[in-house]
Amino acid sequence: MRSSKDFRLTTRRGVRASRATLVVHAANLADARASLSKGAEVSTRDAGPRIGFVVSGAVGNAVIRNRVKRRLRHLAAAQVADTPGGIGPGRIGPGRIGPGRIGIVVRALPRAVSDPAELRSDFGSAWHDAVSRLTGGAR
Repeated sequence: MRSSKDFRLTTRRGVRASRATLVVHAANLADARASLSKGAEVSTRDAGPRIGFVVSGAVGNAVIRNRVKRRLRHLAAAQVADTPGGIGPGRIGPGRIGPGRIGIVVRALPRAVSDPAELRSDFGSAWHDAVSRLTGGAR
């Protein structure tokens, strides 16, 4: 995820799962964009979910922030296979989210630096919580 518009849509119109070290936002980007653009065609060229990371200056200096982003990217890569948008329509029932339409924003909190093991467990539980809320319980 690269555009500020996608970040804004995901954080404002989606669901949120908070943990001590991070917050995961998830939204159906196609629905959010369609409601804003009144029926405009939405591209689904990407097979997986669109993922963005937010690590503010409150987390630490540039070296620390980049380290946290690398950890988050590594954890996200492991979770994409379990995300409906990362698998495709074969595993998603009618009315569920199709491929390339999920937007996920992971926002690191300052506590993410102190304990990488806690970050790992928080990430997994928050990711699954947000995605299951978004898809109505189906993962």
